[in-house]
Parts: sequence; structure tokens; C-alpha cells
Amino acid sequence: MKTGLIFLAAAIAEIGGCFAFWSWLRLGKTPFWLLPGCGSLLLFAYLLTLIDTSVAGRAYAAYGGIYIMVAVLWMWFAEGTQPDRWDLLGVGLCLLGTAVILLARHPQ
Repeated sequence: MKTGLIFLAAAIAEIGGCFAFWSWLRLGKTPFWLLPGCGSLLLFAYLLTLIDTSVAGRAYAAYGGIYIMVAVLWMWFAEGTQPDRWDLLGVGLCLLGTAVILLARHPQ
């Protein structure tokens, strides 16, 4: 449960930070958007260090599925584009991969 909440918070922080850059470069927003964007990206990186795993790559790999799910939700709720069946199928496959990585018994 704790790992899932950390991943969720990290995904929101990463997407928020990246969207700040997107807003500046693609939507013509003021460069001041970069300040909270950078802060959000720093928070994202910090949150991933809280994942209980012995290797960073495994945390990053498992996080990928959560990020993809939150990105599709962002597309839907923040940008107003409803995901289609292919978006949802892709999210499902990624979450399956996340579960395999997180729940498998890994040799030490």
C-alpha cells in the first residue's frame, strides 16, 4: 500500500513538472511556470528514493506502469481527452508488468 501511494505521488509530481515545461514551450505560458515545474520534478526524484528495493532500476521499472496510468488519467481529466480502448489496454498491460516486477521473488 505504501509503495503504491509513493508511486502515485511520484507520478503526479513528475507529470505536473513535465506539464509545466509543456505549458511554457508548447502553450506559450510564462517562464515562471518553470519554477514550480522544477520543484515538482525534484519532489518526484525524491519520492522514488523512498521505494523499498535494493536496486534503483527495479523501482524505476515498476514505477513505469504507474506513470503510464496516471498520464492517461491526466490526459482525461486535465486535458479533456477521454482514453480509448487502446489507451486502457496499454495501461492494463503496463500495470500487469508493474505487478510482476513488484510481487515476484527476486534473488538477493
